[in-house]
Amino acid sequence: MLSPGGLDGRLSVLIFHRVLAQPDPLFPGELDLVRFDAICAWLKAWFNVLPLDDAVRRWRDRTLPSRAAAITFDDGYADNHDLALPILRHHGLTATFFIATGYLDGGVMWNDEVINALRNTRRSSLDLRGIGGLEAEVVALGNDAARRSAIAAILRAVKHMTADGRRAAVAEVCERADATAFRGEMMSSPQVLALHRAGMQIGAHTVTHPILAGLDAAAARAEMQRSRSQLESLLLDRVGLFAYPNGRPDVDYSGQTVALARELGFDAALTTAWGAARRATDPFQMPRFTPWDPGRLGFGLRLARNLWQSR
Repeated sequence: MLSPGGLDGRLSVLIFHRVLAQPDPLFPGELDLVRFDAICAWLKAWFNVLPLDDAVRRWRDRTLPSRAAAITFDDGYADNHDLALPILRHHGLTATFFIATGYLDGGVMWNDEVINALRNTRRSSLDLRGIGGLEAEVVALGNDAARRSAIAAILRAVKHMTADGRRAAVAEVCERADATAFRGEMMSSPQVLALHRAGMQIGAHTVTHPILAGLDAAAARAEMQRSRSQLESLLLDRVGLFAYPNGRPDVDYSGQTVALARELGFDAALTTAWGAARRATDPFQMPRFTPWDPGRLGFGLRLARNLWQSR
């Protein structure tokens, strides 16, 4: 009833980022392989899980099956290949992986630099005074909860800086934390190719994962176009799907960005706005939603609520 097919079809698209080998004490809510395996089993039992390009085509044609869903991953972490892929294949499911191409083959995303610095520092506090854009204070790092709070505060403050300002602020945070060197956790090009050859789908997610709403049209176009062309050169196949970095409407991307996605010939573009796609949804602003509940009942009820609110 909540997810009919056909003319009134609704499409639930779930979004993930990482699948960890084991629970992370610093981020206990982060998805690990045991929980992802359970989620895949629930989704297979509850939904008709489709490849995203097929789901988008059938949604446009009004031929979606009832209980239609698709699975997506953003950014391009190596654990997507190493841990998520075997679980997806075990359950006979397909996912779409949106890749920020500038971090392939050894790159490190700026947020991971901050997380690593505060995870591994031996300091009990960190002085943020004098770092542009950050609140002028000394933050405590005495336990995991304090470190988690400090990380969240820094990421919030840094996320919407200019690229140069963000780079300088992150470098200063890392220097003051005096943490050990950090090895990148992103996929290699051969791993992306292996996902594609395993029947998974690859989508574009810009080159450097910027806040597209903060860029002028030429810079935004270059980020979107280059990421697709780099992936197409790697895969020797067309890339028709795009996901906006961070993905909040009018905050992380704008009407200009949506127009660019259309002009560049993508088939659809994905946001992180909650909801499920329905007849009136803009194909270049398709919503995604994943419940955070650890248990089967809570996870299912929240998915149902998301569908109910998308009527």
